[in-house]
Amino acid sequence: MSTTPTTRRERVRLETAAEITTTARRLLVTHGPSAVTLRAIARDMGMTAPGLYRYVSSHEDLMDVLVSSLFDEVTAEMEAARDAAEPDVGSRMMAVCRAFRRWALANPAELALVFGSPVPGFAAAEEGPTEQAGRRFCGVFLALFVELWERRPFPVRADADIDPSFLAELRRWDPDGLGLPAGMLELFLRCWMRLYGAVTMEGFGQLGFAVSDAQPLFELELEAMSGLLGLGEGGASED
Repeated sequence: MSTTPTTRRERVRLETAAEITTTARRLLVTHGPSAVTLRAIARDMGMTAPGLYRYVSSHEDLMDVLVSSLFDEVTAEMEAARDAAEPDVGSRMMAVCRAFRRWALANPAELALVFGSPVPGFAAAEEGPTEQAGRRFCGVFLALFVELWERRPFPVRADADIDPSFLAELRRWDPDGLGLPAGMLELFLRCWMRLYGAVTMEGFGQLGFAVSDAQPLFELELEAMSGLLGLGEGGASED
């Protein structure tokens, strides 16, 4: 079913909503997260505050819209990199990881907002836009992880070797109700910690004390991840 706006009012509403998000992002990049206020956006757009409230009901609503839009942007870049990579799942997985890093380094203010949560008082609503967009973001990597597992299962710990309380948490988590082995989920989290940690530490400037370019370190982390998943050199899998 087409979602193209059919009336001038609908088109104007969508254009205004997009301008609000663009203006909020510009304020974030130029002046920091504390500058992203409804008053500032209304002023920059030449609107009245009551007029802006027709589109966003509160500062929390504004941040939800902004953060979810940034999640969607990085997700789209990761998906594009995945689809442009070699067809084997390992190559697509490595392409997604590198795309995440590229976006992070190109957008440091946005990275800090989305992954550092520097806005006091903002917490994404459960099942709200930010929560859903975050799941889509993480789902790009998880889907490839599951695909690799289904094609060529990699070694994981047996349930008996996992701490019982941790095992119970893994079983409760069970993303998307796929019924995946607990050891597989544990390894997914280990790989996710490597990726997320490497990207955010570099993106937040926390490696500058040692290196000016952390790409070699990042590639070493991808190599270590590939080893955990039984992938070949460069992350290629033998599909």
